[in-house]
Amino acid sequence: MQRSGKFLGGIVLFVVLLAAVAWWQRGPIAMAIMQRQVSSLTAVADQLAALPDGLHVGLCGAGSPFPDAQRSGPCTVVVAGKRMFVFDAGSGASRNLALMRLNAGQIEALFLTHFHSDHIDGLGELMLQRWIQGTARQALPVHGPQGLEKVLQGFKDAYTLDQTYRTGHHGEAIAPPAGFGGVAQTFSLPSDTGRKALLSEPDLEIVAFRVSHGPVEPAVGYRIRYKDRSLVISGDTSKSAAVQREAMGADLLLHAALSPAMLGFVEKGFADAGRSYMAKIMNDVLNYHTTPEEAAEIAKAANVKALVFNHIVPPLPLPGLEQNFAKGARHIYQGPLHVGKDGDWFTLLSGSAAVEMGKRP
Repeated sequence: MQRSGKFLGGIVLFVVLLAAVAWWQRGPIAMAIMQRQVSSLTAVADQLAALPDGLHVGLCGAGSPFPDAQRSGPCTVVVAGKRMFVFDAGSGASRNLALMRLNAGQIEALFLTHFHSDHIDGLGELMLQRWIQGTARQALPVHGPQGLEKVLQGFKDAYTLDQTYRTGHHGEAIAPPAGFGGVAQTFSLPSDTGRKALLSEPDLEIVAFRVSHGPVEPAVGYRIRYKDRSLVISGDTSKSAAVQREAMGADLLLHAALSPAMLGFVEKGFADAGRSYMAKIMNDVLNYHTTPEEAAEIAKAANVKALVFNHIVPPLPLPGLEQNFAKGARHIYQGPLHVGKDGDWFTLLSGSAAVEMGKRP
C-alpha cells in the first residue's frame, strides 16, 4: 500500500513537472504549432482537387444584420465538381472562406440574392481576395438583379486607391489591374415564369427565381443542380410558393428563418429601454421573412431530403436556444433539420442520395 502511494505520488510529481516545463516553453511550443497549422493552410493552392465528385455546400455566413459570434452575414459557398461559386457576400465572407481552407482565388462567379446591406457588405473584401489570391486577370463575374451595376460601381470607387497601392507594391504580375473588382452580369426574370437559367450545362445548372421580400424588388433565390444532386437557396423571403416549386425533390433546402417569438424579446427590450424606433424595426421585419415552421412546411410539401436554416434571426448565443428555434419546425418536417452556423459543410456525393453534414476539416 505504501509502495502504491509512492508510485502515485511519483506520477503526480512527473505530471506537475511536465506541466511546469510546458508552461515555461509555451512560447516555442505555440510557435511550432502555429508553423504546422500555417503550413497546412498554405501548402495546397487548389483546395478543391481533393474533394470527391458531387455538390458541396458551405456556410461562409449563417447570420443576419444582428451581431452573432457564431453567425456572420449571409454567404454560401457551393462547389460543383471542382468549380466554386459563392452566393451572397455578407460580412465575414472572406475570413470564413479562409477558415474553411478554401482559396478565394478559385471563385468562378458570385451570385447575389438582393442588395440589403447584410448580403453585400463583405463584397469589396471578397472581390479583393479573389483578385490577389488568384492573381486574377479578369474581374469577378457577379450575377444579380437590376441595380447590380450601381452596387459594383460603388465598391469599385471605394477600393480603387487600394488597388493602385497593391499593384504598385507587388507589381502587375501579382496584382494585375484588369483582374480587380467585379463585372456585372445583370439579369431580369420573365414575368410569366419568374425564373431564368443563368448557367445551363449538361452537368451544371444555376437558376434564379423570384421571391417575395417587398419592398425589396427584385429579390431572388437560386436552384443549383450538379449532375444528379440539387440545392435550393431561398434568399430572404416571406413564405413563398416559388421556393416550394423550386425545392420539389431537392436534396438540400437552405432556407432563411426568423423566430417571431424570440424576436419579440428583442422588440420588448428596445421598447422598455425607450428606443421605440428600434422596436418598430423589429416589428417591421416580421412581414418579409419566413418562420422556421413555415420553412418546414415548404420542406415537407417539396419532399426535400434535408432542411438547413440560415440567415438566423435573432442571434442564438445561449445553449438550448437552437433547440427552441427549431422545435416547432421539427414537428412539421421529419427529415434531417439543422440550424446553421458559420463553417458548416454539407456533402452531396454524385450517385448517392445521402446528405452528409459536418465541418470542413
